[in-house]
Amino acid sequence: MDKIKTPATEALDAVNAKYEFLEAPGAISGEDYSKAVGADKAARLFKTLVMKGDTTGSIYVFVVPALAKLSQRQTARALGEHALEMIKPVELKALTGYLHGGTSPLGMKNQYRVIFDECAGDMETVLINGGGGGYLVELTLDEFAKVQPYELMPLKK
Repeated sequence: MDKIKTPATEALDAVNAKYEFLEAPGAISGEDYSKAVGADKAARLFKTLVMKGDTTGSIYVFVVPALAKLSQRQTARALGEHALEMIKPVELKALTGYLHGGTSPLGMKNQYRVIFDECAGDMETVLINGGGGGYLVELTLDEFAKVQPYELMPLKK
């Protein structure tokens, strides 16, 4: 399958990162993506949440299992924030270069602090948004780090 060019795939290609490009046509939700990739890959599927801390004003990119919920209170406290607020879809494009539903933690317009849920550290590969609706990339965290620094932290409820 030919790779679609997105900011995420271009960032990966620029550093010769090894990854697999996958398509999930029509997928919108974590459930849709999970069904599209199959049960064996669904456990390694992550979603990207872009949030702002109310204390520092910092923008954070959280990468959490697709079917899990972010523990906002616990995560905010760990980051020295009082609370975290989801970036509104109308602001997302200006901050990241991506539209809601197609946000990848790779290839963003601006570089933000990227934090994966700690469970990603135990996985051989992870599947993340490939930079557009219905696009995914599967890669190791070592390959991810060639493009973007990241941290591991307990994020999910």
